Amino acid sequence: MPSPKIAIVCEFLTVMGGAENVLLELHKMFPEAPIYTALYNPTKVPAFNDADVRPSYLQKLPKLLRRTHRLFPTLAVNAFKKMDLSDYDIIITSAYLNANQVQKTRPEQKIISYCHTPARYYWSHYDLYKKEPGFGVLNPIIKLIYPSFVKRQRKLDYAAAQNVDVFIANSSETQRRIKQYYGKPSTVVYPPVAVDRFEPARSRADYYVTLGRQLPNKRFDLAVAACKQLGVPLKVFGNGPMHSQLLQLAAGSKNISFYTDRFGDASDAAVEQAMNQAKGFIFPSDEDFGIVSVEALAAGAPVIGYASAGTKDIVQDGESGILFSHQTIEDVVQAIKRAEQTTFMPATLRRKARRFDTTLFVTKMRKIIGDQLI
Repeated sequence: MPSPKIAIVCEFLTVMGGAENVLLELHKMFPEAPIYTALYNPTKVPAFNDADVRPSYLQKLPKLLRRTHRLFPTLAVNAFKKMDLSDYDIIITSAYLNANQVQKTRPEQKIISYCHTPARYYWSHYDLYKKEPGFGVLNPIIKLIYPSFVKRQRKLDYAAAQNVDVFIANSSETQRRIKQYYGKPSTVVYPPVAVDRFEPARSRADYYVTLGRQLPNKRFDLAVAACKQLGVPLKVFGNGPMHSQLLQLAAGSKNISFYTDRFGDASDAAVEQAMNQAKGFIFPSDEDFGIVSVEALAAGAPVIGYASAGTKDIVQDGESGILFSHQTIEDVVQAIKRAEQTTFMPATLRRKARRFDTTLFVTKMRKIIGDQLI
């Protein structure tokens, strides 16, 4: 019996993040499987240079339109629907927006969706994005059309979800959302984390770290403001639309430092060195999972995190970090104060991170995919 033909589908392959790290591991598991995506920027994702990446027709748009693709989400829906996947027995999607719009061409085809979250814009975070769409000067216009637009997109998204044969959730929170919004069961498989990438120092430095794509909903402003108020050292890694605002917020504070490399993001080597010695890691974001929190534990740094979504799967309050209940400066300040009075053992934190090691992801994914071949 010939081996099944597998295709991998992802949203966009234009920047490295948590979803792209999952995609990279899927590529390593199935190196012969082509990767279909709406848009591809090889200079931004060199880890996929050896992959057979097949972007949609959107790749032919002028560069300016490709950069502003968020203004035309219906185009992405159509791009996925038009992908010809007729040659494949199993279609694995890495989905958080439109990837599940791909179409089956015969009944025996299987769609296995690794779901990072049902589209936050349409479902769980609709009110947040309605209030702050994130389109800058275009926000007033987007706010007017957002409700009617989302109503249609929800119908399309729900219909696409019904064609998925197997849902895999990246966290307990995502599992709950899949059931709530799609009415579908799912299995939780945590994202792969390269735990051995980090080497925790026994003796810790006096600074904290925060890290990630600097977007409004990530709330890195809380970490900066809290550390500024307390006067504790903070190293901020990353870049994004909120970078200039964070710099302004930290102005006049000598204890807060920012780190980016020539590509505008934090270099891996600098992050690893900082994490391995950090006193703690501040994570004020409401994330569907939050791979970087596991990386902090692997580096021996306790997580000071917002008690929501994926963070609750990762951090045990008082054991592997300190959780706070509200995204306010005062809550982060109090959490840092609690952390200062709590003893954390780097070796213990690293053992807790092992629950999310890459080998477990690979084993569980192979089992789920293999079950579809029986």
